[in-house]
Amino acid sequence: MTVVTIESGEFAGWQTWPDEPFEHETAGPFYFRVDEQGPVAGFRAQRKHMNAGGVMHGGCLMTFADFALFAIAHDGVEGLYGVTVAFTSEFLDGAREGERIEARGEVLRKGGRLTFIRGIVTADGRPVLNFSGTIMKRKANP
Repeated sequence: MTVVTIESGEFAGWQTWPDEPFEHETAGPFYFRVDEQGPVAGFRAQRKHMNAGGVMHGGCLMTFADFALFAIAHDGVEGLYGVTVAFTSEFLDGAREGERIEARGEVLRKGGRLTFIRGIVTADGRPVLNFSGTIMKRKANP
């Protein structure tokens, strides 16, 4: 999968996967990088991410957390294709338009084909979603 480094704007220096149309064009764009604390994924909450109640739609938070699974496990799946085979989450609070959304976490275990990850999504540093998931490495579809 192609990795592109962002050259300007708020997320300059971060990377993204432009080959993922849903995460990059529709739901996102979402970004990732590795800093002194480890892998982090992020984006800025926009109106298109909100529900009628004025907070981020739960589906958007879960989509971003799914993206974050791959960002957190990036070193273990780099150059390979992976799919999410399990995902759980708990909503902790609502994210609001304009807030910076980030996800951090850890790889709990890497096996031959499966990688287990857990993490937390924050909005301007406030916890909004707890998540965990499993990625299965596989051959890319033609």
